[in-house]
Amino acid sequence: MSDFILVIDEGTTSTRAIIYDRGFGEVAIAQEEVALQFPHDGWVEQDGEEIWRRTLSVCRTAIAKAGGAGRIAAIGITNQRETTLVWDRKTGKPLAPAIIWQDRRTAAVCEGLKGKGYEGDVQAETGLLLDPYFSGTKIGWVLSNVKGARERAEAGELAFGTVDCFLLWRLTGGRVHATDVTNASRTLLYRLGLGAEGGWSEAMAAMIGVPVSMLPEVKPSAADFGEADASLFGRAIPVCSILGDQQSALVGQGCLKPGQAKITYGTGAFLVANTGAKRPASENRLLGTVGYELPGGGALALEGSIFNAGTVIKWLRDDLKLIQKADESAAAAASLPDNGGVYMVPAFTGLGAPHWDAEARGVIAGLTRATSAAHLVRAGLESVAYQTHDLLAAFAGDGAPIAELRVDGGMVANDWLMQFLADVCALPVLRPDYREMTALGAAAAAAMQIGWVSPEDWAARDVPGKRFEPKMEAGARAALLKGWQAALGRTLS
Repeated sequence: MSDFILVIDEGTTSTRAIIYDRGFGEVAIAQEEVALQFPHDGWVEQDGEEIWRRTLSVCRTAIAKAGGAGRIAAIGITNQRETTLVWDRKTGKPLAPAIIWQDRRTAAVCEGLKGKGYEGDVQAETGLLLDPYFSGTKIGWVLSNVKGARERAEAGELAFGTVDCFLLWRLTGGRVHATDVTNASRTLLYRLGLGAEGGWSEAMAAMIGVPVSMLPEVKPSAADFGEADASLFGRAIPVCSILGDQQSALVGQGCLKPGQAKITYGTGAFLVANTGAKRPASENRLLGTVGYELPGGGALALEGSIFNAGTVIKWLRDDLKLIQKADESAAAAASLPDNGGVYMVPAFTGLGAPHWDAEARGVIAGLTRATSAAHLVRAGLESVAYQTHDLLAAFAGDGAPIAELRVDGGMVANDWLMQFLADVCALPVLRPDYREMTALGAAAAAAMQIGWVSPEDWAARDVPGKRFEPKMEAGARAALLKGWQAALGRTLS
């Protein structure tokens, strides 16, 4: 009996396969790391072939654990967004390494377009800002820097895709070149809107120099995306959902009503608020994006992105060797009575919303002879909460105040951080017991596509979890935020 859903969760540092039953209980999981390369300052790359090999491996492992491919009714895909691959339509081989969403190599191109006064038009068309974060200028870089690529693209020989699209191409043996609206809306090439109001923008493609023929078909988040080839898993399995990771977490958290919001703390941190059919327009450099399109309708969303969250703890652990395991960070922070005046601004690859400063680089401020390793660890954790506070202020300034924070992602297991987050942001923080909301959202969308659950029932379900209430006095909060703003001022380029 086919009563399970397989979710491919392809993230920035690892790829996972998670299998869910009809009640959305986790049946099996497999995970493998995917290496990142940093060939130059601000460059971040991965090997597209490694992404595919790791994905295929974890899927086969999870399927075996779950009792075989005959148990799998559908596949859902959720993925790191904006990461860009260009490949040969005949061979399926990438022309260059995957350019990761964090990569800043096209900063000068974006600044040049801003200098020509294009950013207002870009935001009006796409909901996005001119920043190397997005896929469009990454495609342009490949076409301009790989010998013969532009000529081949114009001849129709090359395909572009975000990671979901590349995986779908490989899963279907090259038969399907498609993505969903959430991923398309992050490319800088998509006209922001739901249904027929959205679509690839010829004006944006011409501005950036990307042939429209390279672009995939765009489908709803829950749709028929073809079948995974029988040779891969032993039988053909339909692919029934695709969502970019942050929009998938929005669905996973059940934020299907306007005004509801979630923030996911992973490699980066991403705050997304459902705005319904209302097209978001930001005065505070937040992003308009497609939230989802599911059976029965879709929603647009307002988003703020923090580039470095989990990467801070990884850096403290792997590079500075200040902790041996990520979960030691909570004890290190709690061992101190206060932060000792030490602040960290982790602008390793620039700053995201609401600053959008590609040239900013990290700062540690307030060092004294009394500063210890624990102070640096605590400063790294605190930086996540301060950046979240800045995002919330920008959302409120855009007329989208948030009354409570629904959180998910790997970092939310840290109780110290969750309480500090509630204190600094002066908001309740709601943490579900099951934390893999990104994968769960893709599973829910696939289940909606095959008729296992309705969007209404999904949004109304009970979600067990823990609530953190703010306890910090207003004066103490203000003093901490003043110190953060001072450190931030040293960082901005």
